Amino acid sequence: MKSVYEVLRNPIVTEKSMKLVESGKYTFEVSQDVNKIEVKEAVKQLFNVDVLKVNIINGKAKKKRVGSHQGYKAKVKKAIVTIKVGQSIDIFEI
Repeated sequence: MKSVYEVLRNPIVTEKSMKLVESGKYTFEVSQDVNKIEVKEAVKQLFNVDVLKVNIINGKAKKKRVGSHQGYKAKVKKAIVTIKVGQSIDIFEI
């Protein structure tokens, strides 16, 4: 079994994700080879909250170019975690 730090890489803090925090949804960047069950268990174990729902988004690698050089930005897998009403995760509170 993977550790929670291998499953959850870091929180995603953008305007859209901070708007979702108001409704009890938190966004994390996760490892490429995890599933919803592993994300749910990792959040539950790390933050001691009740997870109601997990949505996974697989982002594609984007083609980038600098001058005559071409390459790709790394693909990102995100998890949007919905927690029980009345609970919160402290790292998102400002």
